[in-house]
Amino acid sequence: MESAKILAVDDEVGILKLLEITLKKEHFTQIETAATGKDALQRIKENNYDIILLDIMLPDLSGFELCTEIRKLTNTPIIFISARSTDFDKLTGLGIGGDDYITKPFNPLEVIARIKVILRRQRMYEITQQPHQQQLGALFDYGCFTYDPDSATLTVNNIIVECTAKELELLHFFCKHPNRIFTTAQLYEFVWGNDAFGEEKTVTIHIAKLRKKLGDDTRNPKIIVNLRGIGYKFIPTNEERK
Repeated sequence: MESAKILAVDDEVGILKLLEITLKKEHFTQIETAATGKDALQRIKENNYDIILLDIMLPDLSGFELCTEIRKLTNTPIIFISARSTDFDKLTGLGIGGDDYITKPFNPLEVIARIKVILRRQRMYEITQQPHQQQLGALFDYGCFTYDPDSATLTVNNIIVECTAKELELLHFFCKHPNRIFTTAQLYEFVWGNDAFGEEKTVTIHIAKLRKKLGDDTRNPKIIVNLRGIGYKFIPTNEERK
């Protein structure tokens, strides 16, 4: 885990120094920093990172704009770290591809904890997707869409749909547990990690994004169904959607 390569993006030198010192104390040695969005974007084009820590209020372009550009290049997990603490900002950050959101002022140890959770689950996901460990018939084929865990590919109506790593983890979990009801808290625990920090609205946002990408009716969903006051159920049968 300590070999992970991390990019921290913030225009405050003090914040970057604090993050760098804290990360090094936790034995993260591959740390790069950027003070502008353009610098960060150039680094991301030239390097592969395991985690990106991203401020929103940058001098040249906003962190939201930068996140959108990053998602065109990579699905590397992004943790927003920002003084903007409204629900709208959090929903926006998570909605455009962020994996987590931390508000300033922050506890450096909380940042470390969230990084470790994401990296641990990413490693576990990669291990379970190794070809030699795949069982025959691992492809999930539901007619109008298929999900291939081996290649981490979602295909909807014969068109490959780009998804973030967390969206695919959530979809994979649903595919492995069809027709079962899970509360929002349970989904957060199973997919994001039971020792993760965060809010359950993260689940709601990712489900909304998945529905859209699966071609599900967001007003009257048939694939990922919300049972009001109970939880969510994934109904994958072809018959439901004919």
